[in-house]
Amino acid sequence: MTNVAPRAEHFIAGYEHSLDALHALVASVAAAPNWQEKYRQLMQAGRLLPAFGQIWQTEDARVRGCESAAWLWHYHQEGKHYFLADSDARIVKGLTALLLAALNGHSGSEIAQFDAIQYFDSLGLGNQLSPSRTNGLYALVQRMQTLAKETQ
Repeated sequence: MTNVAPRAEHFIAGYEHSLDALHALVASVAAAPNWQEKYRQLMQAGRLLPAFGQIWQTEDARVRGCESAAWLWHYHQEGKHYFLADSDARIVKGLTALLLAALNGHSGSEIAQFDAIQYFDSLGLGNQLSPSRTNGLYALVQRMQTLAKETQ
């Protein structure tokens, strides 16, 4: 199997296609009245992100520190950063969708200033996530911040 990285059009098309849906997800999670409803929203949110083919599930793209398998691809164009992500766990995929809504299409300095704790607290998720899930999310955020910093 040949190792083929996603091309620019994958990132831009994915970003433009999902932007409204991702922002609607953020609003619905923030407005959900309880953890069960937030959890349901997150499980459904995983469907917003296309599944990577095995060809994209490479060790280079794998996010270290996530208990579940998660992969992250990055593209930089005209001072903006775009990410594609996937996970083998639906809840992680939903939480990742929230991160993509917050960080896709932003500058490196905006991504560097992103506060994941404050973001998830603002959505009512801060105290609801297990320590291992929280560690995995922070590993994903750190990877996004590192990739953005490396290509500024």
